[in-house]
Amino acid sequence: MISRLIPRRVGRPTAALALLAAAALAAPATLATAAPAAPAGAVPGAAATAPQAAAGWAAGTRAYLVISAPADVAAAKAAVTANGGTVFAGYDAIGVVVAHATAPGFAAALRTAPGIQQVGATRTSDVPADAYNPALPANPAQSATTLTETNRWDMTQIKADQAWAVSTGSPTVKVGVLDTGVDDQHQDLAPNFDAADSVSCAYGRPDTRTGAWRDVDTHGTHVAGTVAAAKNGKGVIGVAPGVRIASVRIAEPSSTLFFAENTVCGFVWAGDHGFKVTNNSYYTDPWQFNCPDNLDQAAIIEGVRRAQEYAEGKGSLQVAAAGNSSYDLANKTTDSDSPNDSTKVTRTITNACLDIPTELPGVVTVSAMASGAAKASYSNYGRGVIDVAAPGGDGATGVYSTLPGGKYGTKSGTSMASPHVTGVAALIASANPAFTPADLRAELAAEANDVACPASDSRCTGTTADNAFFGEGQVDALKAVGGGTTPTGKYFENRTDVAIPDNATVESPIAVTGVGGSAPTALTVGVDIKHTYRGDLVLSLVAPNGTVHLLEDFANGDSADNVAKTYTVNASASPADGTWKLRVKDGASGDTGTIDAWNLTF
Repeated sequence: MISRLIPRRVGRPTAALALLAAAALAAPATLATAAPAAPAGAVPGAAATAPQAAAGWAAGTRAYLVISAPADVAAAKAAVTANGGTVFAGYDAIGVVVAHATAPGFAAALRTAPGIQQVGATRTSDVPADAYNPALPANPAQSATTLTETNRWDMTQIKADQAWAVSTGSPTVKVGVLDTGVDDQHQDLAPNFDAADSVSCAYGRPDTRTGAWRDVDTHGTHVAGTVAAAKNGKGVIGVAPGVRIASVRIAEPSSTLFFAENTVCGFVWAGDHGFKVTNNSYYTDPWQFNCPDNLDQAAIIEGVRRAQEYAEGKGSLQVAAAGNSSYDLANKTTDSDSPNDSTKVTRTITNACLDIPTELPGVVTVSAMASGAAKASYSNYGRGVIDVAAPGGDGATGVYSTLPGGKYGTKSGTSMASPHVTGVAALIASANPAFTPADLRAELAAEANDVACPASDSRCTGTTADNAFFGEGQVDALKAVGGGTTPTGKYFENRTDVAIPDNATVESPIAVTGVGGSAPTALTVGVDIKHTYRGDLVLSLVAPNGTVHLLEDFANGDSADNVAKTYTVNASASPADGTWKLRVKDGASGDTGTIDAWNLTF
């Protein structure tokens, strides 16, 4: 089935689009039931842990986005309380408050308060009691696999199999999977999983409890495998098997719907936690299209737009699925699939109505291709809307990837196309660590391979270089690792953790073979260190002949956590082959850390 998660549109499963080929599907993870506790007060953006109960949950509770100028957030929160509501979460930096209230007239009353710019209900159904004391998703038992990695049609179609011989991506690049959650215990995902930066944003505020990020379906785990399943001899290989992945669960249990407050939380989290790319294989429920002439939907557009803009401003590129309704996004006329949390109605719409997040400014919109050069039958399209295309599967030929419990299976949809593009963007980011989100968008387009419109399909308008079905073309992983500033030579890495004690010097080795000759004048060194005060650290690269190259001596007053950087070294005076070492000196007491991973590209 195609995930509605953009099936109906982009990725969620839907029976009407039964394009999922069965292949060892695991049963979806479920949430244990829990007695409702009381509503929580405001929770700071990314610092929340398990929600704390305040007062009892009440039937009829609805959720709202309250929009103000960032400087007026305090007044907006006060207005929420004064009008009988509860502040559930606040995203002060973007002027967005998530409010809960039971009174039917809450939104109308709040819109008249000073400093309030917009107010909109985010759903047409009640907020579940689970929002006040969320149950943790199940942690499924893992099945070991006897499957070995083989070339798959989707990876060969975008030349990922050729790209891996050059680079698998850098562990300093973090990719956020905003979805139904990810099974972090899966044998193909655990090596690349970043638990420290994973979270649940279900209901609209961060829940950082261990495991809150786990899958309440199968969709997010499948997406994560396409992005970055490890190159470890087991199961499958992701497009960028050397990068890190974090799970941001924005789907709510039972319904697996993605409401606006969840998406806002996810984007703000992505920006605050250094995600270079995020994958978004869903649309923001309950409206397939949000129209600015509707007060509720206008607030949804604005709130999610601000959150996306915030994430982009922090260096994060958003990639999103275009949808699975074979709909022309450049010529909108009707919406008959909304609201999907209550009773659907058919309404007349225009192009001013947006499928979000995929149609927001700055987001890379991805259409799906079948095996070969054809548009997948279900994929949405649109001249000037689609940016690039990637394999999503069609009919009996789907995308094979990871499923919860150590399993594997096949799915089709633009939900499956989007993570291919996310993986390619991660490879570009690995090759060009200074690239901004705008740079990544431009490079994705520049490196894409043109795909012409089919002569027999008049829906596809535009040119071979840029058209309604494929945008700038199908993404190319091989170009991603060969372009920009990255050397096109061999790639080596060490992902074994090395503890960094106080007042000590440690080394992590990499054995380089088969390169020959001298090392390059621009040897690329990728470093990923977890440390609670990096001002203590001095980093050096030790060549096989003993030459020491200083990478960085951090200022003593640099109190930031961690090091996730790429350095360029003129190592031409040293032989390429031999044992290279990353040397880390900790020069003070009180803070310790770990060499998480590092790599060399010749």
